[in-house]
Amino acid sequence: MGDDMDETKDQSTLAEEVRAELCGPGGQWETAVEDVLGEQCLVFRNRHRDLQKMFNAYTEKWKGRECLVFGEKRITYDELPNMVRTLSHRLNTDFGVSAGDRVAILAANSPEWVISFFATTFLGAISVAINGWWTSTEIDHALRLTEPKVLIGDSRRLMRANSIDSEIDVVDFEKNPEFFEPSGIDQIRVDIKEDDPALILFTSGTTGRAKGALLSHRGLVGFVDGTIHNAQEKKAIALRQLGIDPSTLPNQQEVVLATSPLFHISGLLAGVLMNMANGTKIVFRKGRFDPSDVLRIIEKERVTNWTAIGDMGPRVMSHPDLSSFDTSSLTRMSSGGAHLSLHMQEQISQYFPQAAASIGQGYGSSESCGVITSIGGQEFKENPSSAGKACMGYEVDIRDEDNNSLPDRVEGEIHVRSACTMLRYWGNPKATQATIKPNRWLAMGDIGQMKNGLLFINARARDMIIRSGENIYPVEIEHRLEAHPDVSEAAVVGVDHLEKGQEVKAIVVLESDGDLNIENLREWCRETLAEYKIPVVWEQRIIPLPRNASGKVVKGALTGDQELSGHKD
Repeated sequence: MGDDMDETKDQSTLAEEVRAELCGPGGQWETAVEDVLGEQCLVFRNRHRDLQKMFNAYTEKWKGRECLVFGEKRITYDELPNMVRTLSHRLNTDFGVSAGDRVAILAANSPEWVISFFATTFLGAISVAINGWWTSTEIDHALRLTEPKVLIGDSRRLMRANSIDSEIDVVDFEKNPEFFEPSGIDQIRVDIKEDDPALILFTSGTTGRAKGALLSHRGLVGFVDGTIHNAQEKKAIALRQLGIDPSTLPNQQEVVLATSPLFHISGLLAGVLMNMANGTKIVFRKGRFDPSDVLRIIEKERVTNWTAIGDMGPRVMSHPDLSSFDTSSLTRMSSGGAHLSLHMQEQISQYFPQAAASIGQGYGSSESCGVITSIGGQEFKENPSSAGKACMGYEVDIRDEDNNSLPDRVEGEIHVRSACTMLRYWGNPKATQATIKPNRWLAMGDIGQMKNGLLFINARARDMIIRSGENIYPVEIEHRLEAHPDVSEAAVVGVDHLEKGQEVKAIVVLESDGDLNIENLREWCRETLAEYKIPVVWEQRIIPLPRNASGKVVKGALTGDQELSGHKD
């Protein structure tokens, strides 16, 4: 026991020494406390002050390397700036896009998506990342909420935007590829402040409609800096423990397979922005998720890093042709959107043993605009159910219903604070006030507790369902079901699924006697809800749903925590 305590103390001391070197005066990641929107926050002193400055620095640094790969299209770090400048100029001159305007993007992952994002933000305008899986109803809500001046997208998804306001200019880059052709135009100069808005990411709506989290240049740059710092700090500690001089390591280009959708924080911020800062080659793929094609790309492009969202990992690892592909280049594999289950960890160790040592995970959200906590290595093996320790620049607090801080090992709502927190929800001051508390503490909506500096999240206590990395709020589906003339009341819950994490289950009480017409209700849901939100498991009840004194459905009684009679499957 004494040896274990000494070893823990040594590791702790080593971590403190490394952080002091990196973040102390003159260090690469020197920190300072500065005023951010009226609050004193920890920031990196030598940071880029907006996205354009960061983009220019990293595209210059990594000249000569490939940056974006999509099928036969290959764009280098040398070529990308000219493409972005040209589109930025055309958005301004052809459509009058300027600071504060919105430009919506509705497309599958592609270089055009990335170019559109940078071109918009360089004008001081705001990119609106629309979920490419949404129905026409959901897309229409996003467009009406944000009122973009221009909508850029691919043909397939633009077909679903069938109720576009006539005042919105539309650019289909598949039909108008010349709009993205570079011309050598200089970038339009715009004075951008750190806390100016840059991006709207949509989050699943707790009241049935998606909310748009408005993120700043500071937040997006901070995500990149914070994530890279976290990785470098962990690497420095590991190398020092092994007695390896980091200057002796080869500086080979990483290759990431970017299958996370760009309308997600894991796709755009982690998959593109952070990887560009590292000079990574970012590989996109066409079409629906295909395990065989993923394996083909890993072999062909010598992919080193892949974040397998939701059931992507299990589908690849259970593919019958897995062993026929060379996947030895894949040395880093992680998960996003949901907790990395023990089953998933074991599968990675079995099928990608060369990546097993790098398994880790983080906790964050669109609203937090950053990795709040992270865990990996031996600490993750010893605490597989933990979300990890707070990352540099993030404060974590567990609070009760009266907003009082709670001690260790007591569950409450998770609150976080940093310089990166979203500015507000676009066009929704009521939701903003409920989520951003005094002193800019962000209420995450998740239940958890702290134990010895580690965060543990109680996934069963949250109402939200996470299916294949997609956040689903039951109330949105419940509202749709209860709008059906045959339905008296409905409740939606998540049920465990080995590969997807969770599946959507609907519990329905009909207006009159009779059997549930599942196909009829599925089609009813499909009219306004994306396919991933459609219930897969159905249950009919013949008595009213259990409710508490305030009239809220007691979902714990519906998930097996309490025994109930009066239902039929």
